[in-house]
Amino acid sequence: MTDPNKMIINLALFGMTQSGKSSAGNILLGSFDFHSSFAPCSVTKDCCLGRSCPLHSFMRQAGQEKALQVQVLDTPGYPHSSLSKEQVKQEVKEALVHHFGQDGLHLALLVQRADMPLCEQEASSPIQMIQELLGHAWKNYTAILFTHAEKIEEAGLSEEEYLHEASETLLALLNSIHRRCVFQYKKGNSLKEQRITVLERIMEFIKENCYQVITF
Repeated sequence: MTDPNKMIINLALFGMTQSGKSSAGNILLGSFDFHSSFAPCSVTKDCCLGRSCPLHSFMRQAGQEKALQVQVLDTPGYPHSSLSKEQVKQEVKEALVHHFGQDGLHLALLVQRADMPLCEQEASSPIQMIQELLGHAWKNYTAILFTHAEKIEEAGLSEEEYLHEASETLLALLNSIHRRCVFQYKKGNSLKEQRITVLERIMEFIKENCYQVITF
């Protein structure tokens, strides 16, 4: 039975190998559900769903306080060091149907390292994957999640200055998805503070979409 005092949001992580998807997923969940490590190859080979504990009194809707529960689908990076494009696509497609088939996906998060430029050739693969899996409405249900955002501060830049100096490829992508992006920092604030800040921003995007979802 659906709990009227709780909202569940469904998120899926996409991006290139070693972009920080699994680590970002753990911050979103406030736990360590996903294996995350440095490696000279792709670490994630299978899709994995993580569920957070409810965050009580996180939001208000229709004048009532609600708890927020987050479900995150971690996916293999693409290009992948040992899986073909079709293998990755099939794995993710089956997972989306299995986990979010009827309830739907609120937001696809394209994970991008803030300390690495986004070039056209590199960006085309994960973006094409999102387009093929989400269909024509993908632009309304996609946001960029920048990992390693602490590198921006170390360079003496604000988030606005960073985006102003970004590559044409990144700026074109941002404009196509209505400039939806969120920065994830790994130092300075506590893990809980990092998580709350990112989730508040994600909820802004979901609210802008009137809580609509893509079903599979």
